[in-house]
Amino acid sequence: MSTHDFGQVSRTVGTVFRYALLAATLVGVVALGILLLFVAVDAIQPLTADPGWHLTFFLSFVLPTLAVSGYLYLRAPDSLRAGGAIVGLLAVTTMFAGGVVLIFVDIVSPIAWFGFVLALALPAGVLALVSRTLSPGMGTSVGLGALLLYLSLAGVPGPLGGVVGLAPVAPSVIALVGSIPVLPVDWMLLAVSVSLPVGLLAGSYVASYTDRRGGTAALGLTVALGVAASLAAPSLGISAGPSLLLATVIGVPAGLAVWRSWETDRLALAVPAVVVGGAFVGAVAVELLGFAGPQSWVDWQFLTSAHSRIAEDAGLYPAIGGSILLMGAVIVLSFPFGVGAAIYMEEYAPDNRITRLIDVNISNLAGVPSVVYGLLGLGVFVRFAGQPTGTVLVGGATLSLLILPIIIISSREAIRSVPEEMRQASYGMGATRWQTVKNVVLPRAFPGILTGTILALGRAIGETAPLIMIGAPDVVFSLPAELSAKVSAMPLQVYAWATLYGSPEFYQKAVPAGVVVLVSVLLAMNSLAIVLRNRYQNEQ
Repeated sequence: MSTHDFGQVSRTVGTVFRYALLAATLVGVVALGILLLFVAVDAIQPLTADPGWHLTFFLSFVLPTLAVSGYLYLRAPDSLRAGGAIVGLLAVTTMFAGGVVLIFVDIVSPIAWFGFVLALALPAGVLALVSRTLSPGMGTSVGLGALLLYLSLAGVPGPLGGVVGLAPVAPSVIALVGSIPVLPVDWMLLAVSVSLPVGLLAGSYVASYTDRRGGTAALGLTVALGVAASLAAPSLGISAGPSLLLATVIGVPAGLAVWRSWETDRLALAVPAVVVGGAFVGAVAVELLGFAGPQSWVDWQFLTSAHSRIAEDAGLYPAIGGSILLMGAVIVLSFPFGVGAAIYMEEYAPDNRITRLIDVNISNLAGVPSVVYGLLGLGVFVRFAGQPTGTVLVGGATLSLLILPIIIISSREAIRSVPEEMRQASYGMGATRWQTVKNVVLPRAFPGILTGTILALGRAIGETAPLIMIGAPDVVFSLPAELSAKVSAMPLQVYAWATLYGSPEFYQKAVPAGVVVLVSVLLAMNSLAIVLRNRYQNEQ
């Protein structure tokens, strides 16, 4: 092919096209930013604060942050990015810590959670021991793991035995733990079932950069932090269990990020130091000087109250808890099936007409409108399976159908990105296909799988149409206590405020506040996906 086949080469056209794309992107970003700014101003009402409040925070927080950020931008941009990541991590973990405390205060008791963790740990330990000693194949491992998990969670013979009329022989691990007459206090159970697993993860992370002694130290410090927070809780006027959870969920990731920056880039710590320190100094100063802050609708009362017909008293608490439960059900139902289907399609399925047809249908299902999945959930789970409408189980199953194609597609792309040479090297070392998938492919693809899953959950948590179609109530006044209880969600609650209670007061107060909370949760979830994606790209 000769060069004249491409036509006349002109840099002007390419430059115009480049700046046209840039302009289109800026228009979209600016328009969205203006919209969110208007909503945030209505919800937070910054202009209602005293001028002294603004001046105090400008001098203690805004000005030092701009000065340090400007200096690092010119001298050490990598340090600025690393410091900004630590600040973002603090904000995200604080938000998720609130959700964790909500779960353990009003939804799941510490003893039930302890029994559940133990019911998962026992089969995992037995399966790991069997795999190390006998090296079973993939089918045997999956079958044995499923059997052990069923017996641990459901007992012997469990619900399947009840269907055929068999009498119970042994209770589940959860029921067995709950029947113990004398139990430790709640914070001790949380220390074992929350702080210890988080400590194991932290220890593994530290050990990957140092050695086993460093990992053991990180494990001990994590557990010690939770115990210390529990013991100090009474003097702070809060309960021991929530104090342990807050210290673990916020303190451990922040501590790991600070430790890593101290080892690699100490200049990056200037950003979180000036941000956190400036905010603390500003808060103390306005309290001492008596300056009133903004009369924000997003306050503690809004986050911890149920719905009310009066906009000033309306809250989002049951909807927040409902969204958390729905996302928990979605993760349990969609992640194993989505990742399992992706592994089969990429590693085991033959390339024939049937698999190509399935591949095309999965891609098409990813673009189906969400209301169609709501109708599908209504027909399958309510009409066919006979489940009550609007429950946590039905809502979670319907939203799982919605994001299952997205998880399959993103997981397949992550698995496909693993170099073929790594598989061939594993086969050359005598590994089986299952061992190659387990030890080579999945560890390499897991960050991409997790990124796609989080983005899919971000779509699910913002959906309203599927919940309306399955009969979820617009308003609930208490948190659901079981999977068969009625549930609402944050987008559904905001939709109810904007329609059923669509008065000017709700439009100006409750609706903007609900939108700010919902968008904040979505941004937090998407930020996790961005961090995982960037780390995955850096490892490549």
